[in-house]
Amino acid sequence: MPSLCPLCNTRKAKRGCPALERQICAVCCGTKRLTEIRCPAGCAYLAASRTHPPAVIQRRQERDLAFMLPFMAELTEEEQNLLLLFLEVMVRHAASALPSPNDADVAEAASAVASTLETARKGIIYQHQATSIPALRLAASFEDHVNRLTHEAGSAAASLERETANSLRQLSRAAGAASQAFGGEEPPVFLNLAKRLVTVLAQDAADAGSRTQADPSWLVIPG
Repeated sequence: MPSLCPLCNTRKAKRGCPALERQICAVCCGTKRLTEIRCPAGCAYLAASRTHPPAVIQRRQERDLAFMLPFMAELTEEEQNLLLLFLEVMVRHAASALPSPNDADVAEAASAVASTLETARKGIIYQHQATSIPALRLAASFEDHVNRLTHEAGSAAASLERETANSLRQLSRAAGAASQAFGGEEPPVFLNLAKRLVTVLAQDAADAGSRTQADPSWLVIPG
């Protein structure tokens, strides 16, 4: 008789997971794939999900993209890359943060960092601060990545700071608009949407054999 799934301790474990080398339930396999479970490329369930995703998942992905496209369309290709990168930074931060940020914290954190960068472009050094503790901590995570990117950019740092400010400004706007766009969904609406998008990015990157940076090739931005 199948034992309980070790991940949820609720459902029967009937599916062999090559990453965990244990039996897990189909629900945990489907919902934790490539996010909490580091699936190997050769996993048959992973391959099947990419080839024949359930209709409900396809519809949800299409809805998520329809929401994000207007925000992405206002950005250059470089800024789109940065927005997707900061989505991943946000999701990784939220996974371990206590307390975890909500959508308002995300909007505030992204806006604060964008404002700091925009102020610096005017020759004024001023650190814009978020107000809530979760927003402050997320902003610090964003700033760490901004500092690393600008350090690596060298002489192109000023251009990168401008692009980063634009991408974070759009991230803030998207976070603020998500709950109204998807009324009735369980909060945090934007963070949950971001997790789904990051999962798609992870799948694309796994196919390419790299997880070094966000790859926006799955997004087609209308001209």
